[in-house]
Amino acid sequence: MKDILAATAEPALALKASAASDAATRVRSASALIARHRVLATLTFFAVFPWLMPYQSLAINILIYGLYAVGFNLLFGYTGLLSFGHAAFLGVGAYTAGILIAQHGAAWWWAIPAAVAMACVVALAMGLLAIRTRGIYFAMVTLALSQCVYFLVYQLPASGGENGLRGVNVGEISAFGLHLNLLDPMPKYYFILAFVALAMVLLSRILASPFGGAVEAVRENEARARACGFDIDRTKLLAFVLSAGFCGLAGALNAIHLSSVPIETLDYATSGMVVMLCLLGGMGTYFGPFVGAALFLAIQDVASAWTEHWQLYVGAVFVLFVLFFPKGVWGTLLQRIQHDAR
Repeated sequence: MKDILAATAEPALALKASAASDAATRVRSASALIARHRVLATLTFFAVFPWLMPYQSLAINILIYGLYAVGFNLLFGYTGLLSFGHAAFLGVGAYTAGILIAQHGAAWWWAIPAAVAMACVVALAMGLLAIRTRGIYFAMVTLALSQCVYFLVYQLPASGGENGLRGVNVGEISAFGLHLNLLDPMPKYYFILAFVALAMVLLSRILASPFGGAVEAVRENEARARACGFDIDRTKLLAFVLSAGFCGLAGALNAIHLSSVPIETLDYATSGMVVMLCLLGGMGTYFGPFVGAALFLAIQDVASAWTEHWQLYVGAVFVLFVLFFPKGVWGTLLQRIQHDAR
């Protein structure tokens, strides 16, 4: 009788093992395909994203702050340098574009690249000082330098002081035969998405380049990377400047989106927020910063409708996510997919 049962069970177990193996193979193939075409997968998702949100303004904010987190993630997640001063680059980009548009009548297509360039120049000056330090000292130096930038911008007559900058009005644009009304949230979303798409293509090329490998080598083991012949200080400085460029672009887009630049854009709390976005989504992942931005802004949107003390709920949810998703939501999901695919 035992022999009969064993003979019956063996084909069933073999079939089950075969099905599990096939499922793992499909998961492995799908994840490899998405990783190989990560830019296309990201942009395909964002093409339909505003239709999934309760309102388009939230989708626009997620795009902008996700891009801000992407810039920070290049330094923190991929290079391993924790900065508490990235609000400086977001703010410099926003104020540069805002002042050029509002007070000098510059076209948006000139103001946005100028904002990115100015953020990179400020980052170069800050980076030359900051990269001399390591660990928590690097974080503190970037925080101190960011506060210097805050007060310098605050004292500028053109910045509007504590009232911020007003009148950054870009109502209608024409490009490549297209006419977009940026007062309508949907055209504004796709206008911003075009810049986010360019940034994500650039990020993908950076990560796939030899420089991307050098950056990750510095993160994994700085002493070994130096022994392999990498110029550590130059690699860190370039990563710092590139990171600031992404943040400056996010700042310029935010200024156009809001038609103003609040002085709080440069505040240290904005630097702390981007750390939360990266940790929520998953540092060192390509798509994680957008997941973190979506979670943070969605929780903020819901909690602020209930109470003025929404920061308490955001903080509690952040603690829970850090405890149960130590690699961030997107990072933990990728880890589990890779584990199941083995």
